Amino acid sequence: MNEKLANPAPLGLMGFGMTTVLLNIHNAGFFPIDAMVLAMGIFYGGIAQVIAGIMEYRKGNTFGLTAFTSYGLFWLTLVALLVMPKMGWADTSPAGFMAWYLFMWGLFTCFMFFGTLKANRALQFVFLSLTVLFWLLAIRDWTGSVAIGHLAGWEGIICGASAIYLAMAEVLNERCGKVVLPIGEPKAA
Repeated sequence: MNEKLANPAPLGLMGFGMTTVLLNIHNAGFFPIDAMVLAMGIFYGGIAQVIAGIMEYRKGNTFGLTAFTSYGLFWLTLVALLVMPKMGWADTSPAGFMAWYLFMWGLFTCFMFFGTLKANRALQFVFLSLTVLFWLLAIRDWTGSVAIGHLAGWEGIICGASAIYLAMAEVLNERCGKVVLPIGEPKAA
């Protein structure tokens, strides 16, 4: 039996993209972090991406499984890092230690970027811009620079928007049976 499975990537990309844009509106200096960002981090950035990752497993896509599950768990850990100290469950992580957390996520993302080199250009851009975002946020926390934090926020808005674009391109292109939003498909070897 050869059943057709739905593409879970748009769900994961949209969960990542929308949550990333909203958090980075904060990082750019426009709004404080509030319940809306935390809820998005738990449910859409977190749980929805984990679900998408599990669905990628079913399709045999190791890259999608690793990416969506990992970034879903990133969002859940980030919310926990912000909320647990407020609930008295743990001490707040010092900025320098948070920088290492962000740096390690940037390193993971950099390696994942290399896994996109035979994929479409839009996916490559998402992973490259996410690598830059994580490292800018790490530098912000190491240096305490508000300007670098705001720059990271703007870069993060672009990164998140690129994931939203790719998600919508995959949905609309499949639904319409033609390229509605181009994603820079790789040339056949």
